[in-house]
Amino acid sequence: MADFLQRWQQLNWDDITLRINAKTARDVEKALNSPKVGREELMALLSPAAAAYLEPLAQRAQRLTRQRFGNTVSFYVPLYLSNLCANDCTYCGFSMSNRIKRKTLDQQEIARECEAIRAMGFDNLLLVTGEHQTKVGMDYFRRHLPDIRARFSSLMMEVQPLAQEEYGELKALGLDGVLVYQETYHEGSYRQHHLKGNKQDFFFRLETPDRLGRAGIDKIGLGTLNGLSDNWRTDCFMMAEHLLWLQQTYWQSRYSLAFPRLRPCAGGIQPASLMSEKQLVQTLCAFRLFAPEAELTLSTRESPHFRDHVIPLAITHVSAFSKTQPGGYADDRPELEQFAPHDGRTPQQVASALQTAGLQPVWKDWDQFLGRAPQNI
Repeated sequence: MADFLQRWQQLNWDDITLRINAKTARDVEKALNSPKVGREELMALLSPAAAAYLEPLAQRAQRLTRQRFGNTVSFYVPLYLSNLCANDCTYCGFSMSNRIKRKTLDQQEIARECEAIRAMGFDNLLLVTGEHQTKVGMDYFRRHLPDIRARFSSLMMEVQPLAQEEYGELKALGLDGVLVYQETYHEGSYRQHHLKGNKQDFFFRLETPDRLGRAGIDKIGLGTLNGLSDNWRTDCFMMAEHLLWLQQTYWQSRYSLAFPRLRPCAGGIQPASLMSEKQLVQTLCAFRLFAPEAELTLSTRESPHFRDHVIPLAITHVSAFSKTQPGGYADDRPELEQFAPHDGRTPQQVASALQTAGLQPVWKDWDQFLGRAPQNI
């Protein structure tokens, strides 16, 4: 198979849903005792039957997390460069149909944001934009990415899907990782929520991680927006299939996984399926057993109380004090927000909570002397 699209075409959503829901307590116990958690075991651990086994599931997930990652938790922060967007998506505050103030940062404003972020201690940055090919596309990235990269030890992006050669060019400019969330792997639900713009192309987005792998991007991030489809369990399992494909095909890259839940935003919608906090814990711990080496992230979408109790179980990467609008760090303007974060604590407060739990905050992803930095930096 050339890319994940061919594998996705072999997967039957309804069949997977039935198989997950049919798992029994015996299947869950077998999965918990299995030395290797594969597809069938993951189905059991994601199933409703596994809700009664949250404690042993969490205990095993925590042991695996400490074995693979030690007592460290890495910090990152998003820098929103623009809220311009040419897509109309039902769940996003940046959607083109929403009447909000639009802003794209220029070179001076970007420098001010970077200075404010560095002053808080962050050295691992995630660049975020709305999807606007002409005004916030490759020309914009070429112009600003080198200066941003020079200020931080590692740099990731969450922007519109690009071509393979464009990812290769950005890698040469200092890009380390790309997050590209499919949102939902259910084609019908996807079309229901993406009404206008290039993001309507379900298949182009689905094939983006393959282009990232072929371009040699070091870290590839996958995610589902839980609540878009009518079954979050099936969505998460489909993402597990995607991860397996990528790991086997582009084994040189690292992988991160995220499970954001719908948050309030301008023009927001009601979730089609509800994932409770307990179910999110179940999912995170199930994926730790399924993919022990994968990075699991938890954003400020979740509450401080929830994050403090869940991070020690399975999480390796967290954001803190996230501002979801352009200019949010140097000049806080909440009317431009993409969504409202739940955990508004300062980075130092989050770090202190982690230290109280016996964990060590890590503010950078790597140092340049380790050889991962591009030669022109």
